[in-house]
Amino acid sequence: MIAFQYNVFFEVATNLSFSKAADTLFISQPAVSKHIKNLESELGVPLFKRNGSSISLTGSGITLLDYLHEAKQIERSVSSDIEIIRNQEHAKGELRIGASTTISLYVCPKVFSAFRKKFPAVKMLLINRNSENVLKALSNNEIDLAIIEGKQEINSFHYTLFMQDEIVPVCSVNSPYVNIKPVISELKKVPLVMRERGSGTLSTLISVLNEKGIKQSDLKIIARLGGTEALKNYILEDEGIGFLSRLAIARELENNRLREIKIENLVIKRDFYFVMRKGEEMGGFFKFFVDIGKSYYN
Repeated sequence: MIAFQYNVFFEVATNLSFSKAADTLFISQPAVSKHIKNLESELGVPLFKRNGSSISLTGSGITLLDYLHEAKQIERSVSSDIEIIRNQEHAKGELRIGASTTISLYVCPKVFSAFRKKFPAVKMLLINRNSENVLKALSNNEIDLAIIEGKQEINSFHYTLFMQDEIVPVCSVNSPYVNIKPVISELKKVPLVMRERGSGTLSTLISVLNEKGIKQSDLKIIARLGGTEALKNYILEDEGIGFLSRLAIARELENNRLREIKIENLVIKRDFYFVMRKGEEMGGFFKFFVDIGKSYYN
């Protein structure tokens, strides 16, 4: 287990506040200051720069914080593995997961439910953001596992393939564009509704269209909406065409509320990945979660 004075440093360094660390650890602020002073004396280096009422980390402090992030991940993995061995039904721990919108809404609920049946005492946290912001949360240690579309060129992350999805153009069955010509050039002429910038869906779509010789500036984009459900509900009420995951529109296609538009030679596939910080192993509860997800969707 990590020594208490290192946990004190971790809380101060994470919050850049002695008082917040004291509140989190349920000790007095003078006690926090004493632990930090003793740790700096033991290590022989200053860990914080004091600038009036504010503090910042020194180079040594940044290095120590990085190591403690790794140590805490190992501590969590050891704890969860032992809990699982001891008694699966009563194993305690925490799953902190971040997922892009499509995964959060249409994939995670089944996986979370199946996981909870195996580990009813484990706390589960899910944040729902676009891919860009999920990776930021992973980088900032707000979560321990991310599920996003595609791979980003970031060396600090490790990717494991999860599943494949398809993005399809759809419109309301009442739209005048429901029977547009099935050629890709027609997309330049019709009103399109897109996801917000930073969305994995948008990134995949634009990449495929670029390969077909169509730039984003060539398109007649009438609106951008944040989130899959917002985009779907807008298309249901409007005449525009939008691009959505097949996972998100299965029910609407079955109920004949949305119509898939067939475009010749336009197939938009994307891969979803499990992502962890490099140097951290996918053990304990996270391995079970990943295995359950793969068994459901592959």
